[in-house]
Amino acid sequence: MSVRPVRPVRRGPLIAALLATGLLLTGCSGLTGTTDHADNVGSAPGGTAAKDKVAAGATGAAGQPAPEPQIVEPEEIPDLGPATRAEISPQASQAVVVTGTARDSSTASVVVYERDPVTGWHAVSDVWPAHNAVRGWTDDHFQGDLRSPIGVFDLTDAGGKLPDPGTKLPYDRGSAFEASGDGFEGEALAGSFDYVVAINYNRLPGTTPLDWTRPLGENKGGGIWLHVDHGGPTQGCVSLPRWRMKELLRMLDPAKRPVVVMGDADSLTD
Repeated sequence: MSVRPVRPVRRGPLIAALLATGLLLTGCSGLTGTTDHADNVGSAPGGTAAKDKVAAGATGAAGQPAPEPQIVEPEEIPDLGPATRAEISPQASQAVVVTGTARDSSTASVVVYERDPVTGWHAVSDVWPAHNAVRGWTDDHFQGDLRSPIGVFDLTDAGGKLPDPGTKLPYDRGSAFEASGDGFEGEALAGSFDYVVAINYNRLPGTTPLDWTRPLGENKGGGIWLHVDHGGPTQGCVSLPRWRMKELLRMLDPAKRPVVVMGDADSLTD
């Protein structure tokens, strides 16, 4: 949102003369009819010098106009297009941005941003390596397509097989967070669900990540998480190195209404 700067009003000799005679006391000065009305105009601290300054108006040295105030535009999250930015709730002040290398790529990068009410968005993490689904990304995800959904989703619930590392999100610990077998590149999946954050795609917020309620229907898939990286592509989730997952869990704060912004680089510029 841009703000049109207010230009200073130049007052010439006529204004100065009117001030000197008191004829402007009944004008549109914005002051109410208080008993010290005249004093507000004619008795500024500093006596005559102060009156001269008022008469001179908004001028700088040697009669030059005073510089206009500089309006600083709040920073936006880089490389996001207007449609993607519009999906981020005005109440959200924390965003995990997952940028896929390409539409059909399974590699991505993650940066965490926070929003200051005055200066806007700024990065609060380094660039973290990540994996996404083996077939890349889609804006129409369905069960078994082996693609990660594109969009902006709330982050409200966490859990894992290991103890809570110190997150402010509700954390469900349990042995059901078990991954077994091998990944698409033959890597072991064990430990992948030691730490997870549920991505609110086709799920019921405020429940354990293990909850299988699918508001959009079973065919639209679900169970999309941020979880521990196992060294290869996922079925639809986004995975981060173990120590980055712990760091992320400690950063996420429900008071900041965190969201994940995820998709391939080209799609996110829409």
